[in-house]
Amino acid sequence: MHNYINEMTEHEFVLVTIGANESLKGKFKYDLADNVVEVKEIFLDSALSVARGEESLIEFSQEERKELKALIACQSPDWDVLFDIFNRRQVNPMQFLESDVFLQLLTEYVEESHNQQSFADIFHSTRSMLLTVLYLMTQDIPKADAYHAIATGYAGLLASLGAYQHKAPVLLTEHGIYTREREEEILRSDWVVPSMKRQWIRYFYMLSNLIYDRAEIVTSLYTKAKYIQEEVGCDIEKCRVISNGIHYDRFANIPLKEEDGWVDIGAVVRIAPIKDIKTMLYVFYELSQKYPKTRLHIMGAVDDEEYNQECLDLIDQLQIQNVIFTGQVDVVQYMEKLDFTILTSISEAQPLSVIESMAARRPCVTTEVGCCRELLEGSKDDHFGVAGYCVPPTYRLGLTHAMEKMCQSRQLRLRMGEVAQERAKTYYLYELMIEQYRQMYREVS
Repeated sequence: MHNYINEMTEHEFVLVTIGANESLKGKFKYDLADNVVEVKEIFLDSALSVARGEESLIEFSQEERKELKALIACQSPDWDVLFDIFNRRQVNPMQFLESDVFLQLLTEYVEESHNQQSFADIFHSTRSMLLTVLYLMTQDIPKADAYHAIATGYAGLLASLGAYQHKAPVLLTEHGIYTREREEEILRSDWVVPSMKRQWIRYFYMLSNLIYDRAEIVTSLYTKAKYIQEEVGCDIEKCRVISNGIHYDRFANIPLKEEDGWVDIGAVVRIAPIKDIKTMLYVFYELSQKYPKTRLHIMGAVDDEEYNQECLDLIDQLQIQNVIFTGQVDVVQYMEKLDFTILTSISEAQPLSVIESMAARRPCVTTEVGCCRELLEGSKDDHFGVAGYCVPPTYRLGLTHAMEKMCQSRQLRLRMGEVAQERAKTYYLYELMIEQYRQMYREVS
């Protein structure tokens, strides 16, 4: 986002940001581009401080009660009716959630669909779900010619609200499939009451369908993601792929590492559980028993101190040799030291680190997450060949065998590296990505 805002100087941008805590107000990761003319910051914890307002009787029509009940049930309500209630009429969210009407509608829903569950669990969980959504619906969104959300969920809600307020088109770009990510998170969570997990999942599907229905164009990073969007509820005719792009020339001219008797493996990752560094270390331990002249270079910042310590303890416990934690480095310079790269993540969308490695003629071993298989093996119209090995997440034996194959043959690495570079040059150029976003804006202007 930051890159293409800087590139598209012909457009002015208003940023509507969603943060967790108001204590983060004004703390931006990037310097704002000159063509960013306004920033509206919205913080989710502000919903907890919404005052109840003056006591008054809230009256709703039969149609409004129907759509409020659909919202409570997470069953695809008519959002225009809801926007009218909470935005145009500015009905107070807390006042509604403490009203007789809310209790009546919730009771009807429970009696119809959940009469075997604890009413208290449903009551408190539903209020937790709805408070954030109702609070966001009260917001005044800055006027724009188009609203471009970079996720479904709350971002999609705000983009749809802006379109409702100012009669403008909506666009959606998903880097990961937000609904599926939330589903996985909820299934693994211990903060959601087990009996309410299915309802929380329905809640996020409901929010995704809001912007899927309203968006004129929906983009994703890779072909498989487009079809996942269709499965979740998007009209496939709206869907298109705009892949990540890299500055190819920065990587294409990096010299290959000279043969020195060692095989050097690189991992460009932040130290965090989702990157599954522990599996990487276990696999490297097994690999180094057979190929002792291997080195593992882990390049990236520590994102989780506790997990970082667990990784260091594991190295001590297994007495793994030749693991180098570099911290953040200039990847272009460091790539000269590497023969191939590895990614063991549990979840990814379209990892730039893999594309950069490909552009530098370094083949990869990855887990089969996001579009990694498509990156390494190509889509159905791609006949370049194989640029690495793709293995199921956490599958240590498969990862070990793949890395052994890479270590066995420099000629194999060189051949795969050539394929990798050709694919990166053809499909994953930064300039191509920017032009595709430009074209999308032209279509709705």
